[in-house]
Amino acid sequence: MKKMYKITSTEGIHARPAALLVTSVTPFQSDIKLTYEEKSVNLKSIMGVMSLGVKTGSVVEISADGPDVATLFQTITEVMLSKAIGEEWQEG
Repeated sequence: MKKMYKITSTEGIHARPAALLVTSVTPFQSDIKLTYEEKSVNLKSIMGVMSLGVKTGSVVEISADGPDVATLFQTITEVMLSKAIGEEWQEG
């Protein structure tokens, strides 16, 4: 399963937003990746997420595979919206 998100946070995915996302997905069993500009990192790795240097206005793809993906994406979307990190993005 995968979803796209447009990053709305003024600092992009820097330390605070990265920490919030990593913390929110760590309890899940699913494998989860964040892809930006054709580079993918484990969303459970704060250093990996920060290494991408995602900027405001960028569109990222989050993909996951495992037993709890539905709940996982519900959590990611809630964190993105409630912490003003980003919003779901539909291409086209």
